[in-house]
Formats: sequence, C-alpha cells, structure tokens
Amino acid sequence: MATGIICIIILMACVFGIKSYAKRLSHGCCGGGGETIKKIRPADKQKSHYPHTYKLEIEGMTCSNCSTRIENAFNTREGCYARADSGKRTATLHTKHPLTESEAREIVKKAGYRVTAFQTIT
Repeated sequence: MATGIICIIILMACVFGIKSYAKRLSHGCCGGGGETIKKIRPADKQKSHYPHTYKLEIEGMTCSNCSTRIENAFNTREGCYARADSGKRTATLHTKHPLTESEAREIVKKAGYRVTAFQTIT
C-alpha cells in the first residue's frame, strides 16, 4: 500500500515537471507566454548626457524578455539609461550620477538576475 502511494506521488511529480519543461520550450525561459514585455524608455536617450558608464555581466539573462526586464529595472530610475544584450549576457549602463557596484547588484537582483562582473568604463 505504501509503495503504491509513493509511486503515485513520484508519477505526479514527473507529470508536473514535464508540463513545466514543455511550457519553457513553448514560451521561452521566462514563461512569457509568447508576449513581449513592454520596454520602458528613459526620459533622456542622449548618451552624451550620461558621464558615467558601466558594463555588467549578468547571470540568468537568456532571452529578449530577460533583457527588457534588466533595461526596465534601470530605465525606471532617474538618471539611468541601460541597454542589455541577452546573447552576450551583458548590460551597458549609462548614468548621470555615479553608481556603486552594490547598488547595481541590488537593482539586478530585484529584477531576478545576478551580476557576475561589474566594470566601470568611464
């Protein structure tokens, strides 16, 4: 009897795992359902107005929806302009005021990703 219950529980776990995997295959890594996330544009898109530039390597960013999430996390902040590249798993961040590495890491973490490298360009 106990063996039968354990087998049913294992079978149910397998079914849920297969459904989750199939959803990822059909809807991308984020389960976006084929819908693209709306990009939030910064108020000022003129790069020459941003004296500070940083390059971030980001773990977990694998699709265009991931890139948009990273960009939106920064572009919603005053004085930030970000462009992310999911293929290279990087983001270039332009800011009007200096940004610390810990601040950048926290913003990316809240978006659901992890910074693996942080480099100040200018």
